[in-house]
Amino acid sequence: MSRIFAIVQAGASGVTGVLAGEALRKAAQAAGREIEVEVHTDLGVLNPLAPETLSPDDMLLFVAPQAADDGVMKGKPHRRVDIDAVLSDPAAVLDGAGGDAGALPSSSAPSIVAVTSCPTGIAHTFMAAEGLQEGARQLGYPIRVETQGSVGAGNELTDAEIAAADVVIIAADREVDRGRFAGKRVFASNTKPAITGGAKLIERALAEAKVQGGQASGAAKADREERVGPYKHLMTGVSFMLPFVVAGGLLIALAFALGGIHANDDAAKGTLAHALFQIGANGGFALIVPALAGYIAFSIADRPGIAPGMIGGMLAANIGAGFLGGIVAGFIAGYGVHWLNRLIQLPRNLQGLKPVLILPLLGSLLTGLLMIYAVGTPVAALLATLTEALRSMQGSSAIVLGLILGAMSAFDMGGPVNKAGYAFSVGLIASEVYTPMAATMAAGMVPPLGLALATRLFRNRFTTEELEASGAAAVLGLAFVTEGAIPFAARDPFRVIPALMAGSAVAGAISMGSGVELRVPHGGVFVLPIPGAVTHLLAYGAAIVAGTVVTALVVGLLKRPVTVAEPVPA
Repeated sequence: MSRIFAIVQAGASGVTGVLAGEALRKAAQAAGREIEVEVHTDLGVLNPLAPETLSPDDMLLFVAPQAADDGVMKGKPHRRVDIDAVLSDPAAVLDGAGGDAGALPSSSAPSIVAVTSCPTGIAHTFMAAEGLQEGARQLGYPIRVETQGSVGAGNELTDAEIAAADVVIIAADREVDRGRFAGKRVFASNTKPAITGGAKLIERALAEAKVQGGQASGAAKADREERVGPYKHLMTGVSFMLPFVVAGGLLIALAFALGGIHANDDAAKGTLAHALFQIGANGGFALIVPALAGYIAFSIADRPGIAPGMIGGMLAANIGAGFLGGIVAGFIAGYGVHWLNRLIQLPRNLQGLKPVLILPLLGSLLTGLLMIYAVGTPVAALLATLTEALRSMQGSSAIVLGLILGAMSAFDMGGPVNKAGYAFSVGLIASEVYTPMAATMAAGMVPPLGLALATRLFRNRFTTEELEASGAAAVLGLAFVTEGAIPFAARDPFRVIPALMAGSAVAGAISMGSGVELRVPHGGVFVLPIPGAVTHLLAYGAAIVAGTVVTALVVGLLKRPVTVAEPVPA
């Protein structure tokens, strides 16, 4: 069995370093393994290792709050391990360092862990995971991918796997909590590179990953190495807001189904319908704007931003600023707390007060005062104007908006343009404007449904692989997963995407022109049978069918027959 050599870089926390070293020794002794531990502190080096005694089969651990390479490590494969991970579970760290498997993997076969996530937690999350897994298979590297989907984390990474990893890849369109990756080499990207080229993304990650900084337990990570832009912060807020919209909308729909349109009247008090309406409207919908604002702030400033963001969002809702005010409050709270965290410097023994006391208090004060005295009133006026304009839309003006939302839905099939239209429509639900949501969902269902129909009408335009994928595309379309069209569009984007935009624009225009309202922002056809979820159901169905047919016909018109090299089965 190979020996383990550990170097603990403790800096000013000499006692912590010694404790980590002793924890490793005891864990190794209990496992019957041989270990040597060198501890670096500001006062000197304890039990220095002799570099000449190291052999290629020895396992090297580098333990530090923030990894900084050591001369002994150069030219030798080693693991970087967070010092907190050693203190919490030293046995797991040693298990992750190779167990009985011998020496650590060389740099030619790195150990990789990854996390994928998207705002809705449905299609892109799992497509990115598949792309990374396929890329790792091509390169011959081991990989474990955690998917943070709409129902929580799947295939969740363990502390031991994270400790053993050479690099962590985060392929996400929203902010992911990186606290457990402190001290690891982390590379962040959006989901698209993982979907379209997993192997290239892995190679970039291995070459460009940077060490993730770690701070005191519970402290904000506002100083993390890589910042993300406003769009990603907004998508994080939308991601956390969606469950409140879905639950509230379905509960209100059920209330109307049981008690009719008067389910909220005083005469209905005490009935189940009235109770469901109260839960959905006064519970779920009341939290839409605070959740949006709170998690925009969380994306920017981590946990200390949640309270200021939610308080600002609640103020925005109370003064009539709605989802626009929530977005503004979220960014004020997030960047305000981030700035305060940088500005306020405390002694080390008082650092723990910042995330739980100082930052939430000052951040809430800053956000609240600005919302009440500066931005709240003008944003409320802007939202009132927008809401009234949307409600008054009739005829051609409604059709134009439907055309725009429909085309946006199909342009990049889950990308930034698609999500921008979707976020706009979802936000309006909190203002009781439901027609844009109906148009957006109809338009989002059309691309995969239209392509599935096109494979039946124009078989010679598609490869064998595309024909086999048509069934899955149809199911995804019915579930409002626009991303089901991506494999078809990727093969022939300049012909397929215009066809998708044409069909989705038609669906959106018919939906808006018919005044269809939808209270539930996701679910596709599976939520339509719920009484009260959608109005003008027949017109809505006609919009989806018309868009699907237009997409199929335009695809057949624009796409060319496949070549002999891509045979089509009879």
